[in-house]
Amino acid sequence: MVDYWAAEGMTSFKAYMNITREELGVAIKQAHAHNLKLTGHLCSVTWPEAIALGIDDFEHGPVFADTEFVADKKPDACPQAGSSSWSKQDVNGAQVQELIRNLVSHHVAVTSTLPVFEASAPGRPKLQRRTLDAMSAESAQSYLTARAGVPLDSPMTSLMRKEMDFEVAFVKAGGLLLAGPDPTGNGGVLPGFGDQREVELLVEAGFTPVEAIHIATENGAIYLGRQDRIGTLAPGKQADLVLINGDPSKNIDEIENVETVFKSGVGYDSKKLIDSVRGQVGIR
Repeated sequence: MVDYWAAEGMTSFKAYMNITREELGVAIKQAHAHNLKLTGHLCSVTWPEAIALGIDDFEHGPVFADTEFVADKKPDACPQAGSSSWSKQDVNGAQVQELIRNLVSHHVAVTSTLPVFEASAPGRPKLQRRTLDAMSAESAQSYLTARAGVPLDSPMTSLMRKEMDFEVAFVKAGGLLLAGPDPTGNGGVLPGFGDQREVELLVEAGFTPVEAIHIATENGAIYLGRQDRIGTLAPGKQADLVLINGDPSKNIDEIENVETVFKSGVGYDSKKLIDSVRGQVGIR
């Protein structure tokens, strides 16, 4: 399967929750044979097992996707309890610190997707008119209903904080952290808006605004091996940049004030683009 899709022009691969160790190992080997990378949102395979097999990146962070601490974990099986096993783990404890050392020493990246977890925390995120305006009436109602149903004592509040603490510790130890929104969950995380929210949440986690922006830009280019073309602003690089009315290096919330997006040197009016699809999220 990897060979087929590589021949069709695929540039990267992602393993999902119920893959076996044997399947994952073969997929990683074949992806690397094509000089391509493989990431994973895992469950049936633990993070240490996948590291040993040569995986390149993990999606979502360990608190929500690493099952190594589940007491009755069976080989190649996704257990019922996943993140709950992390509720008892101390980020500064020996076991988590060993995982961080394992990731860093094998040059395995981690992709942060904090917005999708925030959606399951009570009262979060702050409701924005722009998000509701982007949705169809049905999608907006579905989202608001799901949001109202989040219990006030949801464990997601503490679990998300633990994920944030892990990500800060991982970077301090020399790990390569990537960033994305994962626009799934209850429907409140939208592409674009969700990417901006991810950067804001990285600052809440403990990174400086500049560090958070770096994670969301240059780190992705480094992971892809394309830092000579994209990821930072420099003469000779591809002219991909965002023009913002404000200074997010001082006030990260201003990252939402996008005026123009340049792709390969061509400028696109953000307001016109957003207005052109108003009310259509959930329709197409």
